[in-house]
Amino acid sequence: MSDKYIPRLKTLYNDEIVKNLEKELNIDNVNKLPKLEKVIISCGVGKKREDKHFTETVALTLEKIAGQAPTSRLAKKSIASFKIRKGMGAPVGYLVTLRNDKMYEFVDRFISIALPHVRDFHGVPTNSFDMQGNYSIGLKEQTVFPEITFEDASVLHGLEVTFIIKNGSKEGSRKLLEAFGMPFEKKESK
Repeated sequence: MSDKYIPRLKTLYNDEIVKNLEKELNIDNVNKLPKLEKVIISCGVGKKREDKHFTETVALTLEKIAGQAPTSRLAKKSIASFKIRKGMGAPVGYLVTLRNDKMYEFVDRFISIALPHVRDFHGVPTNSFDMQGNYSIGLKEQTVFPEITFEDASVLHGLEVTFIIKNGSKEGSRKLLEAFGMPFEKKESK
């Protein structure tokens, strides 16, 4: 008998959201419903790529937020005005890809804990979907996550969270994220 922990959002998706999406989107095949495939958390280091303390702090905070070690990203192109050469030694950013239980845990913490801590928050933008139905949102500071300590907050940096949705369209992906509790901004009618 195993007492394996199953994330709250995963249980909610399997028990309720699938049935509701079938009705709302008028799709009878479960395999054609939008499903969260992975979440990518990324952060660029910009002009501070040579500052070892800054890059170590970015990597450490991403690891604390995601619960797994980030991979460093090297430059793919040479850009003379930014003094970047393709594949140069210093990383230009860090990336974490979350799947399965860690993904659902992160999404739950992101929606229910981190987003409410954003200053002057009125909902996430509705126009951040791409053509495949993936959704991206940027945060200006990493301090909205409870895992970040005061020492980690001494170096502020932003990050981007991308929700990769399988079988997604803009409408279907939005309904899926709304079912998870994503607080989209309300359009005010004048």
